[in-house]
Amino acid sequence: MPRLLLLNKPYGVICQFSPSGDHRTLKDFVPVTGVYPAGRLDTDSEGLVLLTDDGNLQHRITDPRHKMPKTYFVAVEGAPDDAALAPLRAGIQLPDYKARPAEVSLCPPPDWLWPRDPPVRIRRHIPTTWLRLVLREGRNRQVRRMTAAAGFPTLRLIRQAIGPWTIEGLAIGQWREIFLESTKSSIKNNG
Repeated sequence: MPRLLLLNKPYGVICQFSPSGDHRTLKDFVPVTGVYPAGRLDTDSEGLVLLTDDGNLQHRITDPRHKMPKTYFVAVEGAPDDAALAPLRAGIQLPDYKARPAEVSLCPPPDWLWPRDPPVRIRRHIPTTWLRLVLREGRNRQVRRMTAAAGFPTLRLIRQAIGPWTIEGLAIGQWREIFLESTKSSIKNNG
């Protein structure tokens, strides 16, 4: 039976099990062997990381051809209005590729938000705005690059969901296992 673990990854944790300099790794939070991340979340980002021992499920989650939605809450510097978010919705041009169109909307800070350690830098004279952003691809630092290209650098990035799986009920640094009947059933239910 395939294994699927959901981890609410803290800020500053590298999305791998092997040691890397002074950073904490997934091994510091998940004492399970034989599972690997289905996709990455950069060290400066927080939130949902899926871990599995099933290559087919890992492929289904990460391959952009399957268009599995990934939902983020993003604090950005500045005060974008609806018109300023249009390039993100259209598929913003980045230096090396054009990102696929994103679903993006202004939102209040999430009510489930935990304090970040270390705290996010705040500038008194520049507002902070929260966005809810849904992508159906996932490239290296993509959300950060997209918001910067739109003129609103990311201050804090939290992945809340991948497909049907969320961090709901998981405190920062906590994980839980989801029991799947088989890869075929999990692909059918999640696609």
